[in-house]
Amino acid sequence: MAIKKTLDTFAGPLSRSNPITTQVLGICSALAVTVKMDTALVMSGALIFVLVGSNVIVSALRDVIPSRVRIIVMLTVIATLVIFIDELLKAYLYDISKQLSIFVGLIITNCIVLGRAEAFALKNTMWESSLDGLGNAMGYGLILLFVSAARELFGSGSLLGFQVIPDFLYVENGGWYVNNGLMLLAPGAFIILGLLIWLQRTVNGYTEE
Repeated sequence: MAIKKTLDTFAGPLSRSNPITTQVLGICSALAVTVKMDTALVMSGALIFVLVGSNVIVSALRDVIPSRVRIIVMLTVIATLVIFIDELLKAYLYDISKQLSIFVGLIITNCIVLGRAEAFALKNTMWESSLDGLGNAMGYGLILLFVSAARELFGSGSLLGFQVIPDFLYVENGGWYVNNGLMLLAPGAFIILGLLIWLQRTVNGYTEE
């Protein structure tokens, strides 16, 4: 029973209770940073660090946090971790940090992070909270990677900056293929994300209450 609970805590958010496709949380960043896979990958890593870290810290302090100031405490923990990862990205991945712009900083207000701290970390052990944070962050990251892969491939003909579609296939070189510029715009992100939500809910048989 304990093993099943542990597995559900980690694996549930990867599919059945995915924070984006099931709970429809964190949509803004999912649409804004998915033009290229490299930015989506870095954003996913940043969220994993913040979500796991905040869950563990909040869980460790859950018995000493006064109920009336718990939101302030959680936001302080989250903001500290976000500032740390933001400065780390500026130091070692400056170009990608510039592309992500304010979206790393907006992790502070990401409802997934604060929601898991409030709903789970305040009520469970550090180990369980770390698994919950990792599962939800990876579930979020998987969707970002799927959306960014589709947008970069069909919008730019590349993946992770490497050309995938050969030059000779393009119209200007005598071929037939033309990149879909819509994929580089916000509507393209909406379309891909909508298809993913439909597919995931169809496979899992999920319906709104």
